[in-house]
Amino acid sequence: MKVSRISAAGLFVTAAVMGAGMTSSAQAQEKAAKKSGGDMTFFVSSVGKGNGADLGGLEGADAHCQSLAKAAGAKATNWHAYLSTALPEITKETALTEKGETVPGRGDAVNTHDILTGSDPAGMYSTAGGDTTCGNWTKSAEGSAIVGHHDLQGLKDTRHMKSWNSSHGSRGCSQDQLKASGGAGLLYCFAAN
Repeated sequence: MKVSRISAAGLFVTAAVMGAGMTSSAQAQEKAAKKSGGDMTFFVSSVGKGNGADLGGLEGADAHCQSLAKAAGAKATNWHAYLSTALPEITKETALTEKGETVPGRGDAVNTHDILTGSDPAGMYSTAGGDTTCGNWTKSAEGSAIVGHHDLQGLKDTRHMKSWNSSHGSRGCSQDQLKASGGAGLLYCFAAN
């Protein structure tokens, strides 16, 4: 999954420049360059690619930012667009184990569709109230953790019950309590690069 990407320093510089009420883009970039050590760290593209929102995916958007920065004489050489893309659809058929095996879900003899996440629907730390991460993933008895359903199935036909990352809280944190509601302590694992 690729998500919105921009450095905290870039956001800080941009926020500082915007907060200063600069009226000229040249003044704003000059101030941003001074704060970032002599070169810009953020910009808004002066032109689009010319094909609406078809940017050629994230790679095409990154290449567009790269060419605009290079044309402007930027010292930085690794530019990325600030864009998000959705995860590939996670379904029972695509949510396979590291061994390539299907994970049993609702309707199978053994249901292990509850995947530990601790997340809200936006993929952020859940603040649903109470313990949503089994004590920051250190408890195996009391507490609760938010789980998602890898098979997108639930007791009700609601978006939460069909959520891959934020369906409901577990009954507890022990292996037996996770099993009681359709889990096995399974995790989603993604390569960072």
